[in-house]
Amino acid sequence: MSLVELIARADARGLAASGLACLDRCVPLLDGDDEALRPLWATLADGTADAAGRDWAQGLTQVRDKLAGPDATGEDEAVGLARRMLAAAPAECSGPKLRTWADGCSVASLRIHRLLDPAADPAPETDVPRDGGAQGLPPLVAAELRRQVGVLELLAGHGAAGLRPALEVSTEGRRVLRAVVSRRARGRC
Repeated sequence: MSLVELIARADARGLAASGLACLDRCVPLLDGDDEALRPLWATLADGTADAAGRDWAQGLTQVRDKLAGPDATGEDEAVGLARRMLAAAPAECSGPKLRTWADGCSVASLRIHRLLDPAADPAPETDVPRDGGAQGLPPLVAAELRRQVGVLELLAGHGAAGLRPALEVSTEGRRVLRAVVSRRARGRC
């Protein structure tokens, strides 16, 4: 199943985890630590919708305060995309806004990975194709596409029990992106 199909079929927890995982992998661009999004991940593990919704809104406020950065003026495109993912996160962990956010995070994260992939041509304004496989994509972008599909498959197949392995997939991607960002910063010195 393609990434587009998986997003279209995902339930609220899957959508929230998908968007959150995309943002989590991009936290190095926001100078966040590995625990920055932990409050939001914890809300997804809660079994009750009411508590998760209330906790999601509170966690989102904490995360935004923690990752607040300077005004986006003058930031490079990758950082700006990551900031917009966080800013666009809905206060409610349900409804059509959640699906829109998860889809937008998917597109933004793939664009970020294209911008940061030394083997990719960042110039094309077209989005990375999400309705097929990773064949022909630059390595960093292909790996991000596989991670996004993997997170959604884990949640679709295992429900709440898929959260821990989804977080592990996201953690691996964050480490990769942190190394890329670090390498890129050294290259600018």
